[in-house]
Amino acid sequence: MSYQPPFTLTSTIVHLVAEISEMVGKVSAQQNKEKDLRLRRINRIRTIQGSLAIEGNTLSEAQITAILEGKRVLATPREIQEARNAIKAYEGLLTWQATSEQHLLQAHSVMTLGLVDDPGVYRRGGVGVMKGDQVIHMAPPADRVAILMRQLMEWIGATDHHPLIVSSVFHYEFEFIHPFSDGNGRMGRLWQTLILSHWNPLLGYMPVESMVHESQTAYYQALNDSTLRSDSAPFIEFMLGMLLKALEQAAGATPQVSPQHTPQVIRLLHILEGSMSREELQQALGLTDRKSFRARYLLPALAAGYIEMTSPDRPNSKLQRYRLTQSGKAARLGPSNPI
Repeated sequence: MSYQPPFTLTSTIVHLVAEISEMVGKVSAQQNKEKDLRLRRINRIRTIQGSLAIEGNTLSEAQITAILEGKRVLATPREIQEARNAIKAYEGLLTWQATSEQHLLQAHSVMTLGLVDDPGVYRRGGVGVMKGDQVIHMAPPADRVAILMRQLMEWIGATDHHPLIVSSVFHYEFEFIHPFSDGNGRMGRLWQTLILSHWNPLLGYMPVESMVHESQTAYYQALNDSTLRSDSAPFIEFMLGMLLKALEQAAGATPQVSPQHTPQVIRLLHILEGSMSREELQQALGLTDRKSFRARYLLPALAAGYIEMTSPDRPNSKLQRYRLTQSGKAARLGPSNPI
């Protein structure tokens, strides 16, 4: 196996893998057949709604439920088609193999049917990821897509890394390659869920996409940070944090020291007043290591939705500042918050 995606196994990643594995066992032990079937349906709807919402679809969970039941919904034809396609695509999790390039192309065809001119076909032209008028990522040339995707699919079939890590690495690499003209975000999230479901079927029904939608700015920030570092560790940490959060909700748990609710994050919430820059936050915390600050304080707080950027459309702006959200204010007032 010659191709090796660049990523570092940080202590945070190792910790998250252990926590998720333990939580999977806990949720599995709580399962009740009748209750499980009902929750799976609810979570699948949340998953589809979250994944589509990240891409700008405005359909609610109630509307997607109605579409699933064959009822009429007042919405644009495109949004309805996106929902119908996504419903069918997630149903395909039971039949597709994560290591099959043919199945990946079939899934894209299902996900984008009636929405693009080239469903199930790799893009034939250049593409960049835009944020307003700014190009934040220029994908590899079209003539490299097929070989890059083949290498990536071969890697996930041959690697001995934990599926939790493999699924996140795949998701990042897929978004970096951006193999299709459209639908890359939806497909990356779908395929990560597929890889996870092969490890444990329970994870095929965790609404991670809904968690990601709630922390959408941090999702794109983690993608961008990984690209800037040529190391997908920030994205792996973010996605595993979202998965743990979904499992904790499924278990009815209130996390005390999750990656988003660590003493480091709570310290950050307590010193944040008004809007502050990264430099001001580091100085207030008495920290000098910028990399450690971002990994242990800033990104987890963003991922949890406790803080937000004052300029989310320009995440790397030198004028960027951070402020508490309502969730962050509530977390700061919590009785169990350590200082």
